[in-house]
Amino acid sequence: MRFEEQLLMDLKAEMTARNERSRRVGRRLLAGAAVAGLAAVTAVALPLLTGPEPAYAVSKNANGTITVELREFRDADQLEQDLGKLGVTADVSYLKHQTKCQDDRGTLVGGGYDTPEEWRASVHYKVARPGAKGFVIDPRQVGKGQTVVLEFTENSEGPVKSQLKAEVIEGSVEPCVPEHDPTQLG
Repeated sequence: MRFEEQLLMDLKAEMTARNERSRRVGRRLLAGAAVAGLAAVTAVALPLLTGPEPAYAVSKNANGTITVELREFRDADQLEQDLGKLGVTADVSYLKHQTKCQDDRGTLVGGGYDTPEEWRASVHYKVARPGAKGFVIDPRQVGKGQTVVLEFTENSEGPVKSQLKAEVIEGSVEPCVPEHDPTQLG
């Protein structure tokens, strides 16, 4: 066999080997692309099948309190039901920036509060406090025939994203009628 023929045969063998490697790499890339595509479809389809992320999470703590982690201002009625299952009658309202519910939605437990000291000593101050993952409700502050009224106000213009007003009302609670409140933090 002449040198040129041997060189041609070696070249053909090398080209065949390269083509085989190329096909293997192509199959691997195709398989990888298929797996990535399946993952992307799963990432999109799973929320469609399971629904959007819940607007809130409710959990009962060992000391009897309830932690509410609020993620979005929606599903107020469902939050009221979930709190009811844990023994707390609640009225939840979500409000836009610089609005509040009208005053006098019912009879305040323990009467009103005029000074910061009266507020801190009241059941209204003790019933819902900020916590590590949202706010904490103390059911012991809400008696039979009483409702904890929770008003959440969006605050899109400042570092604090929402404000919470909590009161405990004896008997029936009037529905929230939103009204302008320019005194809110912003």
